[in-house]
Amino acid sequence: MATTVWKGHLTFGLISIPVRMYAAARGERISFNQLHKECHSRLKQPLFCPVCNRNVERSEIVKGYEYEKDQYVLFSEEELDKIEPPSAHVMEILEFVKLNEMDPLYFDSSYYITPEEAGVKAYKLLMKAMEESGYGAVAKLTMHQREHIVIIRPGSRGMTLHTMFYSNEIRAVESIPTDNVEVRDQEKKLAEQLIASLAAPFEPQKYRDEYQENVRALIAAKLKGQEITEVAQPHLAPVIDLMEALKKSIAEKKAPAAAAAEVAAGPVPVGKKPPARTVPAAATTQQKRAGKKAG
Repeated sequence: MATTVWKGHLTFGLISIPVRMYAAARGERISFNQLHKECHSRLKQPLFCPVCNRNVERSEIVKGYEYEKDQYVLFSEEELDKIEPPSAHVMEILEFVKLNEMDPLYFDSSYYITPEEAGVKAYKLLMKAMEESGYGAVAKLTMHQREHIVIIRPGSRGMTLHTMFYSNEIRAVESIPTDNVEVRDQEKKLAEQLIASLAAPFEPQKYRDEYQENVRALIAAKLKGQEITEVAQPHLAPVIDLMEALKKSIAEKKAPAAAAAEVAAGPVPVGKKPPARTVPAAATTQQKRAGKKAG
């Protein structure tokens, strides 16, 4: 199991569930080190005190808040521990809200919540009740010297927790001039057709980070002394006629589907004319040449 980031009790009403929490996801990316251009040595960033003119150990560090320029009030870990609110150890459910009413814009980091042995039954009871009712639980949690508002929801194998941004942390969107734009019914129907042609079940495993893959390929090429292949970029023309662009988009999505249907249908019965474009012209020419050589 991953490292526990919080341990305490999840409570609702008079029910108390001992739980622990650990990160549900971790970003994976290739990282580069900073090197000196002249000698290619890796650069270091030591903790340096300009007054004492020396590097300092982490044990020598204290926390300070700058209340005026170069003036600090100091705090020890013990002092900060004394002001921790109850949510540092007890995550009390404040209310239940419908999950489909929640705006994902407020979601920040994701965690798994697992029960300790003594709380397994109460944990499952709460999870099943939320699952069948469509509700999620809103609670408060203090972690990493900050009190978070969180949403707890049932998952496929257990409960998940998402820390949330407070409303004052959400940035206001710039004014979007859509009020004076009229959308015709025909345009909306074509847009809905295009959406339907691209609709698919959500399968996160089929998505990948192409940039990271290209970086790995670049590293491999560099190690072998090979030339770097430039990635082809799409040519995006400005949309002049929205209706025409929608029609072309739908036609392009239908073409691969029609070709796949032809392949699935199997060989064409004898006596019937084969459908157009079943064999590319280049392939037909190669087949004819191959036939003459065989003869």
